[in-house]
Amino acid sequence: MAEKEKLRIDKYLWAIRIFKTRNLAADACNSGKVKSKGVNVKPAKTVALGDQYEIKTENKKWIIEVVSLLHNRLKYEDAIKHYLDLSPKEIVDKTQSSAFIFNTGKRQSKQGRPTKKEKRKLDDFLE
Repeated sequence: MAEKEKLRIDKYLWAIRIFKTRNLAADACNSGKVKSKGVNVKPAKTVALGDQYEIKTENKKWIIEVVSLLHNRLKYEDAIKHYLDLSPKEIVDKTQSSAFIFNTGKRQSKQGRPTKKEKRKLDDFLE
C-alpha cells in the first residue's frame, strides 16, 4: 500500500485533467511550465498533500493546491474535487470568454458552429 501513496506530478496533472495526455504533462514539466515555490519541477517529482503548483497552459495560468491524490483519470466533475484552484479571479474571468476550454477539450455550450438541429431551425425560419 505504501507504493500506492507515491504519485508522480505528470500523472497527477493528467489525472485531474489539466493536461489531455500524460505526455503533454511531462513535456510541460520539462519545459519549465510547472513550478513549485518558484522552482521548476521535473515530471518524476512526488506529489504530497498540501503542495502548491503554478502551471502554465495555452489559455490559463493555474495555481493549484493538492487536496487528495488521484491515481486514475476520472470524469471532470470528480477530478476537480482533488485540488483547489487558487488562480486569481481576473485571470479566470479572462479565459472564460474564449471559445474553447483547454482542460476538457470541449467547446462551451452555445458557442461555435451550429448543430444540425439548430441549422434545421434556422432553415425553417428563413423559408
